[in-house]
Amino acid sequence: MRELVLHCLEAQAEALSDALLEAGVLSVSVEDADLGTEAERPLFGEPGTEPDVQAWNRNRVVALLPDGAGPAQIYEQAMAAAGLDPIQAGGWTLRDVPDADWVRLTQSQFGPIQISQRLWIVPSWHRDDASAGRAALDDDAIHIELDPGLAFGTGSHPTTHLCLAWLEAELPPGATVLDYGCGSGILAIAARKLGAGATDAVDIDPQAVQATADNALVNQVDLQALLPDALADGTYQVVVANILSNPLKVLAPMLAGRVAPGGQLVLSGVLERQAEEVATAYAPWLAMSVWQARDGWVCLHGRKA
Repeated sequence: MRELVLHCLEAQAEALSDALLEAGVLSVSVEDADLGTEAERPLFGEPGTEPDVQAWNRNRVVALLPDGAGPAQIYEQAMAAAGLDPIQAGGWTLRDVPDADWVRLTQSQFGPIQISQRLWIVPSWHRDDASAGRAALDDDAIHIELDPGLAFGTGSHPTTHLCLAWLEAELPPGATVLDYGCGSGILAIAARKLGAGATDAVDIDPQAVQATADNALVNQVDLQALLPDALADGTYQVVVANILSNPLKVLAPMLAGRVAPGGQLVLSGVLERQAEEVATAYAPWLAMSVWQARDGWVCLHGRKA
């Protein structure tokens, strides 16, 4: 396969990317053309929000071409559609993309993760790795075999670690559990393996619900994976939600309402500097405080009176 490489300014990046996709390229990525130089600058936004700007001052636009596509024709068509002057833009270059098994390369980034002395997250493609098997020497070891599919949740993010650590340290035996925003189902599955009772896993994404159901089957745990509208009325002794601060604040009345009297609420996906505002959103129903922090993220915990 081949990539078409061209350059543009900040104001042109979005229109050019859209025009390239309309011209038939398979994918488009935009990179900082000044990467690795003194002119390099960060481009990021608050988690869950859009950044203030959508591109860098000078951008390298890389388009993956389908087999047999003519780069010159695609370039001219995209430039015309974006309203740009091909001469002023400086032309284009072509580079080969080496053949590779991209699925395996991506999976190789996520190896077995040891959460604690006895709790391991093992991606399905590392099922037979020696590193994953080390914990099997411990009779008390708990393995969670995970294939995130198209859902969020490989077990590698600090917020996931915090929730897993809370479940291992604080989960009451036999407690009913609601995992809201379940993603791959990692927290719901961990709860069941750590001794929870009836457990429901909810996500707004049907692919996440399917990934959770598939992972529960592989891990031989019984839980319900469902969309929010399918969740029956009722409360839980433990409600855990690892999302982001803005949706957590919006969901405060609903999530707090799902906690049974004397039950516990565990929230993560919250930056340390956001902890107070999230706790304030839940204050009408229960007092939330920081249980633990890791790498700039916190896990908030509260108990309903």
